[in-house]
Amino acid sequence: MDTTLTRGPWRRWLAAAAVCAGSLTAAFAQPAPVELAGVKFAPTLPVAGSTLVLNGAGIRYKLIFKVYAAGLYLAHKAATPEAVLDQPGPKRMQVVMLREIDANELGRLFTHGMEENSTPADFIKTIPGTLRMAEIFSARRRLVAGDSFAVEWVPGAGTTVLVNGQPQGEPIKEPEFFRALMRIWLGPHPADRLLKSALLGGSNAVSGSGPGQ
Repeated sequence: MDTTLTRGPWRRWLAAAAVCAGSLTAAFAQPAPVELAGVKFAPTLPVAGSTLVLNGAGIRYKLIFKVYAAGLYLAHKAATPEAVLDQPGPKRMQVVMLREIDANELGRLFTHGMEENSTPADFIKTIPGTLRMAEIFSARRRLVAGDSFAVEWVPGAGTTVLVNGQPQGEPIKEPEFFRALMRIWLGPHPADRLLKSALLGGSNAVSGSGPGQ
């Protein structure tokens, strides 16, 4: 057997080629970000020491207008609202605005969506958190294209509301508040039925359903 190819410069070349091949394989194995209307949702996200995966992402339409893009992050993939809500561990809903909107109006629509998708008894439990959320949106006045907000649930800590990546005060402790928030998008009367499907791992298309959140 001719061993000249395993000696000297050839050995170094083969080693370098092997390293490059391994790097390319690893790069191709990494899932790509999901891009919607110019907004990129990373395939994974670190939250409270856990690595969450993008369960699904979609666009909220009002008639033909794109209002925002949303992505749902969970510890494990889930295909039903019940599986999302009952799954233990941190969760995060990330929303990026695609057009300017009055922040107070958006807050009112979210409150309406929470109430419409909750029983009266459950909604009463969300009132302290709902008032806090209203204060946060009132302070912003307007959200413009590119602004983002997120709601992040961490067991034992509560729900943190973030605007443009910055936490807005202390976490809201009541677990009912986060569940009610998630029902805005995943409840029986969602903001947009096609967005609901997208967040649960399905496809997303133009929709005008829901009360307008």
